[in-house]
Amino acid sequence: MTDELISRARAGDAVAFQKLTEPHRRELHVHCYRMLGCLQDAEDTLQETLLAAWQGFKGFEGRASLRTWLYRIASNRCLNARRSASRRPAKAWDVPGVEPPEPTRLGEVPWLDPFPDSLLDERATDAPPGPEVRYTQTESISLAFVAALQVLPRRQLAVLILSDILGFEASEVASMIDSTIDSVNSALKRARANLQQRMQISADRPRPPAMGSPAEEAIVAEFVRAYESADLDALVALFTDDVFMSMPPMPLEYEGRDPVARFCAMLFRAVPRFSLVPTRANGQPAFGAYVHSASDVSQGGGVIAVSLSGERICALTFFEQSALPWFGLPLSLPTSASHSRAR
Repeated sequence: MTDELISRARAGDAVAFQKLTEPHRRELHVHCYRMLGCLQDAEDTLQETLLAAWQGFKGFEGRASLRTWLYRIASNRCLNARRSASRRPAKAWDVPGVEPPEPTRLGEVPWLDPFPDSLLDERATDAPPGPEVRYTQTESISLAFVAALQVLPRRQLAVLILSDILGFEASEVASMIDSTIDSVNSALKRARANLQQRMQISADRPRPPAMGSPAEEAIVAEFVRAYESADLDALVALFTDDVFMSMPPMPLEYEGRDPVARFCAMLFRAVPRFSLVPTRANGQPAFGAYVHSASDVSQGGGVIAVSLSGERICALTFFEQSALPWFGLPLSLPTSASHSRAR
């Protein structure tokens, strides 16, 4: 059946081409997101990849699998995007009448977006992981991991993702990015060292509880209670000592319990009442945050992603209001509805 579809697609049958490529669409989307860190850029590059594959399908000779061929196109399109993209610039703090505490540092990846778990639920392919895989799917989609990938040089980034996350062999990677095996192995060695240096703190932390486990649910419930009631002491008690907070596209970053506590104290003074609507992003708990007002409507403030370590929260990432629709969440809710959805 696959051979028949390939023959039909080569002859210009768009339906056959779609049947061949649709099973790979989700994983290619995730691949573009890992490469680019930005959901919209990933979507645009995925569309460019599929268009290029359609236009060039007559040249698909079947010497490599269709999946490998598609990854070759996607990887090179992402490398081109990384080369030419005018990255979303850092945004200045713009909350009138509210001054944030002094940040610990300024972040390097203001274009980072969350990736909805709804796009990760189904495996896009039944292909087993390759021999070079070093990271699980959950580890390799986490916000901390994706942010660390973004600061790698372009070639190192592509080689590491193709080898250590997708499991392609060095010879396959070399063919995909028009390089040599020696060059791939050298770039991979440097990429692993660079990534290890940036992820060292995460590697030393206790692992998060399993998705949907009673342990995860208990931590999430405590976080929601503390956040919705603006109970600063209860919230801070959930943090690890080295808890990290960021808010792309604003570059302000806070590391450590006291700096993050100061920011949360400022937030609760400015906005004393929130409702949180649960969702998931990057394999971790997340929430649509809605701000109560004097009216009967709660305005969407943005998306909060919560990273866990053992029985504690090790990171909070705040995203803008524009991220809400990606998770199927409205920009505003009746206050009563926001309460009921948060429960």
